[in-house]
Amino acid sequence: MLIIPAIDLKDGKCVRLRQGLMDDSTVFSDDPVAMAAQWVEQGARRLHLVDLNGAFAGEPVNGEVVTEIAKRWPDLPIQIGGGIRSAETIEHYLKAGVNYVIIGTKAVKEPEFVKAMCAQFPGHIIVGLDAKNGLVATDGWAEVSEVRAVDLAKQFADDGVSSVVYTDIARDGMMQGVNIEATVALAEESGLPIIASGGVTNMQDIEALHQVADAGIVGAITGRAIYEGTLDLAKAQSWLDEQEQP
Repeated sequence: MLIIPAIDLKDGKCVRLRQGLMDDSTVFSDDPVAMAAQWVEQGARRLHLVDLNGAFAGEPVNGEVVTEIAKRWPDLPIQIGGGIRSAETIEHYLKAGVNYVIIGTKAVKEPEFVKAMCAQFPGHIIVGLDAKNGLVATDGWAEVSEVRAVDLAKQFADDGVSSVVYTDIARDGMMQGVNIEATVALAEESGLPIIASGGVTNMQDIEALHQVADAGIVGAITGRAIYEGTLDLAKAQSWLDEQEQP
C-alpha cells in the first residue's frame, strides 16, 4: 500500500482546500516543484496532482507545472486530475511524462468515455469518484448527482481502469479520519483497486486502512496531514513496507 502525497494546484501555487471549497484554501507553497521534491526526498513512490482551476474550467489550467514535475522525476509515477475531459488532454499529459490521468466529472456524465479512453490509453486511466453521503459530486464538487458511487464504480469494473480514487468530500481537508466503511464497500462491490482519499490524518488512519487493505485498497492520498505535520510521510511508508514483508 502506498502513501501518495497530494499537490493541489491553484493559480500556480500549492494549496489545500477544505471540503473542496475554492474560497477556503490554504497556500502551502508558491513553488509546487520544490514541494514535490520535498515529498520525493521523504520517500514518496507516487504523486497525486490536482489542477483545481482546471476542475472548474473543464480544461487544464496548471498544465505547465504538472509537466515540469513530470520532467524532473521521469521515473516517478504521477497521477493528475482536474479538467480532464478529452482524449487530447489525456494524450498531452501522457506525452509530458505523466503516468495516470484521473477522469472525474466526465466519468459521471459520460461513463462510455471512460471505456473509450481505457481502450485508447490502456493502463493509464484512473476514475476519480468524489462522494458526499455516498452520492457522486462533479464539476470541482460544485454539483452533487443522484448517482451512488458504488453503482458507478460497478459500471467501470470491466472497462480496464487501473484504479479508482475515492474521496469522501465531507472529510476532505477536515482532518477527521478516513471513511473506512464506505471505502471498503466500494472496493468489495466494484472489485476494483481503490485509492482512499479524504480525511487521512495520522498513523491511526494508515493502520486502519492497512487492516482492510486486502479488500482491494492499494493506496492512501494525503494532503493537509503531511503539510501540517500530523502524519510523517517517511515513517508511515516505511511502517507499511515493514507490514508487507513476508
